[in-house]
Amino acid sequence: MLKFQVTHKDNCSKARAGFLQTGHGIVETPIFMPVGTQGTVKAVNQNYLANDINAQIILANTYHLYLRPGTQLLEKAGGLHKFMNWDKPILTDSGGYQVYSLSELRKMRSNGVEFRSHLDGSKHFFTPEKVIQIERSIGSDIMMPLDECTPYPCEYEYARKSKELTSYWAALNKEAFERTSPYYGHEQYLFGIIQGSVYKDLREASAKDLISLNFDGYSIGGLAVGEPTEKMYEMVDFTTDFIPFDRPRYLMGVGRPENILEGIERGVDMFDCVMPTRNARNAYLFTENGILSMRNACYKDDFKPVDENCSCYTCSNYSRAYLRHLFIAKEILALELASIHNLHFYLQLVRQARQNIINGTFSQWKIQIVKNLSININSFKEE
Repeated sequence: MLKFQVTHKDNCSKARAGFLQTGHGIVETPIFMPVGTQGTVKAVNQNYLANDINAQIILANTYHLYLRPGTQLLEKAGGLHKFMNWDKPILTDSGGYQVYSLSELRKMRSNGVEFRSHLDGSKHFFTPEKVIQIERSIGSDIMMPLDECTPYPCEYEYARKSKELTSYWAALNKEAFERTSPYYGHEQYLFGIIQGSVYKDLREASAKDLISLNFDGYSIGGLAVGEPTEKMYEMVDFTTDFIPFDRPRYLMGVGRPENILEGIERGVDMFDCVMPTRNARNAYLFTENGILSMRNACYKDDFKPVDENCSCYTCSNYSRAYLRHLFIAKEILALELASIHNLHFYLQLVRQARQNIINGTFSQWKIQIVKNLSININSFKEE
């Protein structure tokens, strides 16, 4: 069983601080996990990721790594940690969301899902058991089971059947996990994924189904897929009440900085999202006062750092004017410097949240931070 401990709890909300321990190190929660889909966090090398950004754990993608470079090569390399030269924890999602996003290229069946590769159109079939085998090959510290992510909106009956399928697959995933062993000498752990769309009775039933299987932690899936933000918060708040206090809670694919703080307030411990790196590659940089568009002409001769209160490598060494120049000139360095900053911003944000939970000041701090973050979100204009 994964060692997870809550050490502090906010008096005015469900926010909590703690840690979980894996074979590749301790992760302090709440935590944001940079997304390294194909064994790399886009535009950021592992040295900056570990030492400047201070990422404690990253996320990789089962579907993509299965297709390329493939499990045989990963096994030959000694697992993903060695292949990508990363000695900290890795979480792998199941690939279920990627298969879901293929839409016309997939067929759902009771024992798994058939899909065609987005790379070459080749046909593949994922079963719960096969996904566990792939994740064993990858060597991730925390594994996600195969599930079905429902779209939004969806009819109640569709969501009900999908929840039933996810619960059935969860049992098969757990059985396969328990009868196999790690490949590379470190423990691996398995989370369950709670589904149910925006229907509370289905969320409750899904949570109870999975809790009965005694997973190491529990993920909240099927949100941030188009539903109104307040509905997402409502579902998160409702669902965390059913997850055992002594297990980590992971909200999948969320999101904006304010979404993360709202999730922490509702009792979530772990988050991931492509937003910081995707926005960075499009010249949108997060600051404590909102988002800046680095292509904006107003930064042409602005020699201040992106965020004067940020200590990241980018802000410590380069100006807004230089970053704007790099983006306008389409230099690759722009992508790296912007990505370093955005990831540092996200990790610093959850570190501050953690410290404020420990200090007993989270709720007041969160209100002010969310207010600050909203200042410039819609105020910039592209050149």
